[in-house]
Amino acid sequence: MNDEAAFTDDGTAGTLRFSGNLSLARLGDLPDRLLAYHDPVERLDLSGIDRIDTIGAWTIHRFAQKHGATVEGLSPDGRHLFDQVVAADQPVSIRNERVPAFQRVLGEIGAATVQAGRTLYGLLGFLGAITIACGSIVRHRRFRFDATVQQFEVVGVSALAIIGLMSFLIGIVIAQQGAVQLRQFGAEIYTINLVGRLSLRELGVLMTAIMVAGRSGSAFAAQIGTMQLTEEIDAMRTIGVSPTEALVVPRVLASTVMMIFLGFYSALVAIIGGGILCWASLGIPFVTYVQQIREVVPISDVYVGLIKAPVFGAIIGMAGCFQGMQVEADAEQVGLRTTAAVVQGIFLVIVLDAFFAVFFSSVGWL
Repeated sequence: MNDEAAFTDDGTAGTLRFSGNLSLARLGDLPDRLLAYHDPVERLDLSGIDRIDTIGAWTIHRFAQKHGATVEGLSPDGRHLFDQVVAADQPVSIRNERVPAFQRVLGEIGAATVQAGRTLYGLLGFLGAITIACGSIVRHRRFRFDATVQQFEVVGVSALAIIGLMSFLIGIVIAQQGAVQLRQFGAEIYTINLVGRLSLRELGVLMTAIMVAGRSGSAFAAQIGTMQLTEEIDAMRTIGVSPTEALVVPRVLASTVMMIFLGFYSALVAIIGGGILCWASLGIPFVTYVQQIREVVPISDVYVGLIKAPVFGAIIGMAGCFQGMQVEADAEQVGLRTTAAVVQGIFLVIVLDAFFAVFFSSVGWL
């Protein structure tokens, strides 16, 4: 049976009737014959065709566009396909239009502001989801102890070496720079005050938070993002397991709890590093150094560090898990979301640190 596409002029003024199969395999020389047709055409009747695909619809559309004719007689499915082809016939610019520099910068700032607002809104919603999941865990008594302990090891125990080395060197740097500046006034002994208060109150927990954000926050985003990409999280939902309870809560809990210990550990190691520098450079015996630390560092500095640490840990864990859950399209998204988790975590930690500085100053914990 010959069902190749064909058209005939039925004698009615300006009307062409099409028949056969308007698909790529059966078009034959129809496009060439339509191209050579120059008589006036007002109406294209497609009621006699058997089938039409995208190529056939494109051929008819271009012919109708050339002659200003209307297309009639299509089935509902054929009409939908034809309308989609017509809608897709838009001019494409090979080169992007040149945008003035000021307008481009202003647009980028606006887009970044909108994105920041959406991210903040998403984080607040994510915090609500975590709170609901924690309530469900308590109510149904299904706390995942093994998963949480594993995250304790990943976030805390495995980070002891790198955080200890970083804190030790930071303590040495603080002591060395402080001694150089204070020596001008003959007040080298106050280097101890500088090391003790800065380590316990600010730098110990802050530098630890930055290290945890770069180390564990990125790992959370990459792990959950990869699971999202491979549809493991969708599979968990299918079998009735909440991804928030199974994946997010253990990670956020581990980062919150371990930041307390890591922050205090970091401050102590920084103080030890500063003490070694004071002994080697200033000739201050280590026993005297420790005694001076006990006298000049108020207990409120320890409380300040211990209060900030779990908040920083929760923010880092939330940022990492939130960005991981946003992965959708391809492997590139995993890298982008991992980077976003680190940047977002560090930024929020510094913002909260500034807030805590103002707050504790206002309540008299100087």
